[in-house]
Amino acid sequence: MRHYIGKKLAKTASCKISLDKQTLDLYSIDSSSYSVKPFAVAFPKNEKEIIKILRFALRHKISVTPRGAGTGLVGGDLGTGIILDMKHFDKIKIGRGFVQTGSGVFKGELDNTLRKHERFFGPNPSIGPFCTIGGMIGTNASGSHSLKYGSTIDNLIQVRMVTSKGKIMILPKKDHATKKILGMITPQIQKRFPCVSKNSCGYRIDKVTSYSDVQKIVAGSEGTLGIITSAKLKTFLLPKRAVLMIIAYKTLKEAVTDVPKILRLGPSAIEMIDHNIIQHITYKIPNWTKCLLFVEFDDKIFKKRVKTQQISSGKTILAVTRHNQIAQWWTFRNLALTYSLNSISKQETVFSIIEDSTVPVHRLPLLLDLVKYLTSRYPMRVVIYGHAGNGNLHIRPILKKKDSALIKNIAQEFFSGVISIGGTITGEHGDGLARSEFVKLQYGDDIYSVFKKVKQFFDPTNTLNPGKIITPQNSTVS
Repeated sequence: MRHYIGKKLAKTASCKISLDKQTLDLYSIDSSSYSVKPFAVAFPKNEKEIIKILRFALRHKISVTPRGAGTGLVGGDLGTGIILDMKHFDKIKIGRGFVQTGSGVFKGELDNTLRKHERFFGPNPSIGPFCTIGGMIGTNASGSHSLKYGSTIDNLIQVRMVTSKGKIMILPKKDHATKKILGMITPQIQKRFPCVSKNSCGYRIDKVTSYSDVQKIVAGSEGTLGIITSAKLKTFLLPKRAVLMIIAYKTLKEAVTDVPKILRLGPSAIEMIDHNIIQHITYKIPNWTKCLLFVEFDDKIFKKRVKTQQISSGKTILAVTRHNQIAQWWTFRNLALTYSLNSISKQETVFSIIEDSTVPVHRLPLLLDLVKYLTSRYPMRVVIYGHAGNGNLHIRPILKKKDSALIKNIAQEFFSGVISIGGTITGEHGDGLARSEFVKLQYGDDIYSVFKKVKQFFDPTNTLNPGKIITPQNSTVS
């Protein structure tokens, strides 16, 4: 029966459909630790083919999950139904202060194109050139320079997508659909979202305040509301000069205590890595160093550099202004995930479930206290790095394989602690298979019930990437 329906899909879709074991195995994994085997993989070249696939899926009660480059860390692009590889949606059109781009465009290709026009797109995930624009919108991706230039949601001007019913939807637009969406959202609900600069948990209804920003509801939606085919994104002029300061600290607590002070100077980035990452850097770093801050300014660089040295309790071991040197040091920071994986033994395993929490910046010391408490309660150690300027730390717990079953308890306690200090369980990587069951814990029944209404409005048949954000574990919400 499976093969018969697959053949029927191939005939209906008029695009390449893969049903072979090798392809299905390839698309059953991504950069997360999860594995989910799909029914089929489709490679649509235009919206008409997507519409045909969606209508077919609706008739046969098969789910559809869009996929970019598969670089997500929480299994957001894995599904048991039809996987839509969006690689053919690869057009780029430069405008004045914006770029129109297909969802399958790689970030590296977009960067290269914009650079020729002396412009750039603000969000810059550490995976860099290898993620796609559709995936960035789906997870509300950010990166090191979102501190000054915003997350994807802050730079999303317009989105074009196909709904589960096979209709083209453009947001923002003054129409019945927008009126319906706005009618679900109240200021009282919006005020109850965590007061953080980055958040990829649930649907970002807190950012939708008028018809002109209704498109923001799609940022972080992980393909559960529509199949994004293209987007209009804000761009910025490339800075003419920059300085990157590398500041060494004896403890992580000292480093995060300095962050709010440095923030007042208007940096473009404040990043942090711990000793687990530092040991992989090929540069003479003082032996006492347990933490490095990467602080970058791209305006008034001399004045801000001097001021930072005056207010910092750490030791500035380097300040570079040459582009190639700055790029080299950002490579060290961007390899933090790889370095953290290199820090584990064969008897150990690393988990991604609690790796993306974000708290108000002044409460970073409390987040570190929470981690210290958990390491005293459970047989685990942690690698810590991330976007300190946004209060967004990637905390990667490492346990012995025999203790792996403890991770659920650790996650429950950690998320409860993060929420209690005003934080979000995910700042930029999304909910996916790892965290969707904790979305209701983050927001409570009232907000979660609005999320269910949003999902019902966009995707009443639950065809699009089911089990992400809205999950059976949380289905008791009325």
